[in-house]
Formats: sequence, C-alpha cells, structure tokens
Amino acid sequence: MRQPSVIARRVAAVSVSLAVAAGAVACGPEDNDADAGGGDAKPQKGGTLTVLNSNPQSDFDPARLYTSGGGNVPSLVFRTLTTRNREDGAAGAQVVPDLATDTGRPSENATVWTYTLKKGLKYEDGTPITSADVKYGIERSFAAELSGGAPYLRDWLIGGADYEGPYKDKKGLDSIETPDDLTIVFRLNKPEGEFPYLATQTQFSPVPEAKDKGTKYEEHPVSSGPYKVVSNENDGERLILERNTYWSASTDAERKAYPDKIDVRSGIDSSVINQRLSSSQGADAAAVTTDTNLGPAELAKVTGDKELAARVGTGHFGYTNYIAFNPKVKPFDDPKVREAISYAVDRTSVINAAGGSSLAEAATTYLPDQKSFGYTAYDHFPAGASGNPEKARELLKEAGYANGLTVTLTHSNAQDFETSPEIATAVQDALKKAGITVKLDGLEDNDYSDKIHSVKTEPGFFLAHWGADWPSGGPFLAPIFDGRQIVEDGANFNTGFLNDKSVNDEIDAINKLTDLDEAAKRWGALDKKIGEQALTVPLFHPVYKRLYGKDIKNVVISDWTGVLDISQVAVK
Repeated sequence: MRQPSVIARRVAAVSVSLAVAAGAVACGPEDNDADAGGGDAKPQKGGTLTVLNSNPQSDFDPARLYTSGGGNVPSLVFRTLTTRNREDGAAGAQVVPDLATDTGRPSENATVWTYTLKKGLKYEDGTPITSADVKYGIERSFAAELSGGAPYLRDWLIGGADYEGPYKDKKGLDSIETPDDLTIVFRLNKPEGEFPYLATQTQFSPVPEAKDKGTKYEEHPVSSGPYKVVSNENDGERLILERNTYWSASTDAERKAYPDKIDVRSGIDSSVINQRLSSSQGADAAAVTTDTNLGPAELAKVTGDKELAARVGTGHFGYTNYIAFNPKVKPFDDPKVREAISYAVDRTSVINAAGGSSLAEAATTYLPDQKSFGYTAYDHFPAGASGNPEKARELLKEAGYANGLTVTLTHSNAQDFETSPEIATAVQDALKKAGITVKLDGLEDNDYSDKIHSVKTEPGFFLAHWGADWPSGGPFLAPIFDGRQIVEDGANFNTGFLNDKSVNDEIDAINKLTDLDEAAKRWGALDKKIGEQALTVPLFHPVYKRLYGKDIKNVVISDWTGVLDISQVAVK
C-alpha cells in the first residue's frame, strides 16, 4: 500500500473500501466474530444495505481503481482472476481463485503465469465472459485517460513500459495471450512469485470491448459480480447497486450477496456518520461504513455503552507509522545519531497521541505483526515502553554531541493521528529528555507530501507511513528499501536512499518464490537485517474501530483489509 497522502483513492478502496483511505487497513478482529450483530439468527437474503462514507467512490472504472483484493464496494461489481479469502482474521489474508479455477500456474521460473476461467461465467446482460475480455480489461488500464490503477502491470509485463492502451494501439500486448476463450497467459520480464496477489486488482476484471465507452464507462460498467450499477450520481457520491441476475453463486465461493440492494452514500462528515450508525434509526439500522473510524472521544463514549460496544468491528491492516531519516542530511548521516533517536522514542506517548492503545499498537519492526507479511520479532534499539534517554545520550556523546543537538522534524498538519502535530509533539517531548531539541516543521498535507517524496527536497528527519498493496512483505519492503526503486525525478519512496546489493539481490531471490509461506519467512529475515541500519524508527500500527447498524449481521473482518467486508453482510 502506498502512502495515503500519495494515493488516497487506494486507501479508501481498501480501508482499503485501496485503498484507498485511502485505500485501508495484524491480528484480526477482536470484538467480533462471524455472528457479530446477528446473535444466533441465520443471515437471510433480502433488504437494502446502506453504506455511509466520507469519501466518494469516484472513478468507478476497473482500470482506474487502485484496490487490493478487489476492493470493497468495487468487488461487488467487478470480479477478478483471484481475490482475497472472505474470512475473519489471518485466514482472510490468503489469496484464492475468483473468475479463475485456481490462483495461477507458474512456469519458466515464475515469469509465465497461466489461468483458466471457470465455465458458465456471465455478465449482467447474460453474455459469456471470455479470456479476451480479461485481456482487454487489462490493456485499457494502460490508456493515459484511464490512469490511476496499480502500476505493477506496466512494470512486470513484457512490453508494458511502452504500451499506451488499446485506443492508441489496437494490436494489444503480445505478453498477454488468449489461446482459447477460457485460457489467459501472462509473460513477465522477471520472476514474480506474488503474481496471484496482483491478479486481485480490479484491472484484472473483464471488460467487453463492444461495451467500452472510455472515460464514460464508469457511469455504467458491465458487471461480472453479484450486483450491477443502476445509478451513479456525481462521480460516485451516490451509487445504487441491485442484483445481477446472471451472477451465479455456483461460480463464486467468496461473495454471499445477501442484500437485494446496496445504497452507497458519500460526502458525509465522519462525526455525522458515527452518530447515524450509533442511533441506528430507520435505514441507518442496516448501515455500515467502509472508510470512517471511531475517533478517541467517540470510542470512549461507545466503550461505556454495552449495546454500542457490541456493534464495533475491530480490524488490523498491514500498515506502519514511522520516523524516516535522510542519511544524506547531517547529522543523520551518522548511524549513532539515528540509533540515539531510536532509543529516545517514547512509544507510549506516541500511542496516546494516536488515540490510545485501542487505536494503535506499538511497533519495533517495519513489517506489520502478521504472519502473511513474514513478521519476525526484533527490537535492535530497545527503548522500552517510555524510551531510554540514557542510552541515547551515550550514543550522542560517541557521535560528538555531548552537549546535545538541535534537529527539525517535518510533519503534516492534517489531523490524521499518524503524521500530524500530535505525533510530532510526542516525539519532540521524548527526545528532549535525551538532550535533543526538536523544532517542528508542520506543512499542509500536499506540501508535506511533495517535500518528503522528492529527492531534491527530502528533509533529514520526518514522519511517514506505509501500507501494503497486498498482505506480503514484498510491496512493503521493496518500494522503501530497493535501491533500484530510487526515483530521481518523480515520487520517491526509498527515503533512506538504501542501495545495498545484498538487499536488492535478496528481493530478487524472494520474488522468484511461488511458495508464499517460504517467501514470507524470507521477507521477515530481510526486514530484521535492514532494521539494523536504523533508517527508520517504527512507531505504531493502527487499529481500526468501526461502528455498524443494529440490524447488520454476518460481520467478517479479514487481516487483508482490516475492515468489514460488505460482500458478506446481511441486513435481516
């Protein structure tokens, strides 16, 4: 997952819905189980599910969406070759077949992936879904006017870097082959053992070429899922979905599709959303949110009310908030200074600033605390719960700063409880105890994003965060620590400018693995190795707490998204 400030749409989709926010999203649900909200009553088909969101479901075109696992609302309309497993907790971090009969068959050292479509798949108009439609759906995502989706296909597919989409190049991509109506073959320019994860992105949703209307396709995309779009107002501000009668549960083991209708309403203030879900009056009794968390004050109120507390879904998404260093800027070029700050950090005060232990969990590793990421416990610079200023002073003295030093911490002024003033102030107070005076440089969110992601302007010391495009160590570590991904002119995420051949080689070696459990172990070991260089100070992983209406049943929250999966929800 990219940083939300850069790709907010993905976080909305995954919180990810990527995404988005923006996107969404280690231990799975704590307060809920599959029967949450429903008691012993068996989920029934029928009724209308209302979705109350802050952010509109804009660009509702499979080419333009940046999703993980197919997204939340998008996944109701767009089926993909593979998808996320729709189960609670860690089991939900697995990739499973969707349109395809399996998660893909690798060959030629994971540079070739072959998929076979299930028989009997149909669009909302009853016409059959073919492999040519999947190929076309992917190819149109390369068109400049339909940009916005995940960048991996451009990087991974042979010829992808130069392809401009079917509107300019009717010939299409030779690296996607469709030898028959049910078979599709992808040829990659390097081994990618995690291709099944990528195949969950909505770019892998079929699009019939005859129905493609370019940028207007989003107004009525042709459904391959259990619901079809009957209304799309103001670019996703309000979406009305009704049943696709040609969808068959016999070809779809993941989506339950209980409600008859889904009404997605957006542009609502977060406090209003939580108030409406709390009251659960009228249609709001059968309502959920896919993008609005409970804040610290709201959570305190809810916790004191037994009935409301029983309607809170708890989830974890692969996401880390941390301090980043630019080792090209003094004094952060000295590892001892970076280590001193690592020891000085008071994670208890940081977590309090983030809303308390119910909304944030302390982190000493860069990778989130989930098996699918390859989490390997380590704490190279043990600061305890409240920091170790004595050890920090000792290291500063060794670095030549016996009398302390003054540094500037750059942060965002956005009230996100992640890179915002509250977190910056907590860091400032902790470092003061170690003799480090911290001046705060708060920037408006866009200015902050532009500054920290430019090689030319990146500050020496700043707050940052990163989320996973899918539940694996690959999209977590490679963008941040692979030296070949340093971008000189454009958005750069390798903030520590690490370009270590042994790290780059290990990333390549892990990418060749198609055994995802083995790959996870290797990602964890690599995280531990990189952590020794103190290029980041992991601070905390967020916890999602979200209310749902009193008539909502069958709450499922996976570790893939960390939020309620509306494909599983029943309203009666």
